[in-house]
Amino acid sequence: MLLFSPFGGRGDFESDTPFSTLESEARRLCHETLLLDTHIDVPYRLYERWEDVSRRTRTGEFDLERAREGGLNAAFLAIYVPASFVNPKAFEFAGNLIGMVEDIAADHPELCTIGRTADDIETGFHDGRMVWVLGLENGSPIGQDVRVLSDFYARGIRYITLTHAANNQICDSSFDSTRRWHGLSPFGRRAVQEMNRLGMMVDVSHVSDETFYEVLDISRSPVIASHSSCRSFTPGWERNLNDDMIRALAEQGGVVQVNFGSMFISGTYQRACEVLFARLEEKGVTLGSPEARAIRETWRKEFPLPQVTVSDVVDHIDHIVELAGIDHVGFGSDFDGVDGHLPEGLEDVSKYPALIGELLRRGYSKSDIQQICAKNFLRVWRTVDDFGGRTGNG
Repeated sequence: MLLFSPFGGRGDFESDTPFSTLESEARRLCHETLLLDTHIDVPYRLYERWEDVSRRTRTGEFDLERAREGGLNAAFLAIYVPASFVNPKAFEFAGNLIGMVEDIAADHPELCTIGRTADDIETGFHDGRMVWVLGLENGSPIGQDVRVLSDFYARGIRYITLTHAANNQICDSSFDSTRRWHGLSPFGRRAVQEMNRLGMMVDVSHVSDETFYEVLDISRSPVIASHSSCRSFTPGWERNLNDDMIRALAEQGGVVQVNFGSMFISGTYQRACEVLFARLEEKGVTLGSPEARAIRETWRKEFPLPQVTVSDVVDHIDHIVELAGIDHVGFGSDFDGVDGHLPEGLEDVSKYPALIGELLRRGYSKSDIQQICAKNFLRVWRTVDDFGGRTGNG
């Protein structure tokens, strides 16, 4: 039987198409289509343990060689600042990570470049160079002065994830059991307005539900979720978006960039991870440390984890499309940010063809896939940028 896209396009494959044929087409499509991932945590990974990402690395989920294999043309690299950092340390740390990314790009101009606009991404795609754009994950470094947002914009920051694992001066976090502001702080409201004026995207990944709805109420530009998935698959976990939130974000013109992390995809996996994280916190150890690895091995024996696959990730994409339409979904993998908790078949940046193959198998058309891979997000970015231009940015 011919597979039909439920979103208006016709699939190109029969249900009994040989896997090798579909895999070959997926790989070809990956390398012919502009593919953007809006959240990769390689800067903090390199801060913790340096490796030369211009070549295949021994650890981690991102390097330029594997990115080329996977057809990845552009990525937002997360300038992640831990919630425990406060100014001036937070500001200095963010600046140092930005400088590190700039230095890597300067050392390898034939391979990658820093982008500041949606047009830069399309130019890099045609030139055959990967484009890196910067997103600040956790708004703590801006302190209490909205003028600092202009400084970060000048350094290339094009979105800010307002908070991370704890409440900050801007808003409440989905991970924080206390609700200091019950949404945005008074300063946070000014910060969102200033980000609109600058043409800087507001990222609602990590925020509390109250914060989410207040951001949508205040923002005059579309809002993004740079690396979030669907709460209907992880009931009760505030870090993902519920159905009403997905619809509301889409109605304002925004986009949900699906997180690939297994805990974001499977409720059973997520609940098991909650036990692991509680144990790490109780022992006072951090992810990636030898002590954490020992605790994790014990945890794995106690909690046989469900197999999470590429198909499960595409279930989230399907769900968003069913709720909001094909125009409001993309990829925000969280590679290098989920401590290896990734689905089988999506272990690193070389694996995007597997994801594209599953989309093809389900009947998504080439046009659908091009939208998911980059066009949806670039549309939102241009809308935000245009609003900033109209209201005085620059």
